[in-house]
Amino acid sequence: MDWNQITGFYHVAKHGSFTKAAEAIFKTQSALTHQVKSLESELGCLLFERIGKRRIRLTTAGERLYSFAEELMKKHHSLIDDLNELKGIKKGQLKIAAPFTTLYNLLPVPLERYTTDLPWVELTVLDRTQKNVIQLLKEGEVDFGFILESMVPKELHREKWKKVEVVLLVPAGHPLTREKQVNPGHLADYPLILPPWGAEFSYRQKLDRLFSEYNLEYRVVMESSNVELSSLYCEMGLGITFATVVRDLPALRNRNLAVIPLDRYFDPDYICIAMRPDIVLPSYKEAFVGLFVRSRF
Repeated sequence: MDWNQITGFYHVAKHGSFTKAAEAIFKTQSALTHQVKSLESELGCLLFERIGKRRIRLTTAGERLYSFAEELMKKHHSLIDDLNELKGIKKGQLKIAAPFTTLYNLLPVPLERYTTDLPWVELTVLDRTQKNVIQLLKEGEVDFGFILESMVPKELHREKWKKVEVVLLVPAGHPLTREKQVNPGHLADYPLILPPWGAEFSYRQKLDRLFSEYNLEYRVVMESSNVELSSLYCEMGLGITFATVVRDLPALRNRNLAVIPLDRYFDPDYICIAMRPDIVLPSYKEAFVGLFVRSRF
């Protein structure tokens, strides 16, 4: 077995497809197929079962080899980091994932600072939903993820970064801006722009419970999971909307919108930088975490 055979097999097994693996590691499908066939010939056993024209699955032998290859890949990355540390070089690979709103509104400045200070780090940024960020962290596919603290599972470590609050967004000059205290009855009087149902939008469920407690009916005029999209249609006058935002969010400045706090009904949350608790952080990854811990809240 040589290194190319092992890495080729690993990526095919990981992605469950020769085509997807080839795209992920920028190799031709024929090259990967040749590597796997050579490995099967050398080991004297099949590593994949071919199901139809495109589907494959690991054989028992393939599952054993995949466990070995997965551990070997982790040790290889760790070794490279250790050698760079010994040489005093802050160099390595760093992969992060976060939802679009966080990436668009909050991360450009700190990421620019980080890449300027550590230009030798190979940074990869993934735009994913919070649910997908958690999955990638659990599988070890990313080093760090940015998600709400209320969604971080117990098995992951987290560091608080930015406080977020549930607010009501209304067009500037809207009648609700003249109310001293906005209550559920006021909210139910207007068409609402809400996120879809789902675990990622806990305040939608809280809002439904709130209306239920007050025995109120309401009308949803639009469903949107993106605060930029919701705020745009709110600004147009389609309806009023809710958002989980960092105070003084740049995206809401210079907009024809008014922001009404709802802290009476919704507790604040925090955007966290989450990670697996078992990973050893080389200095360039510690520097990344430190960048956000130092600027928390």
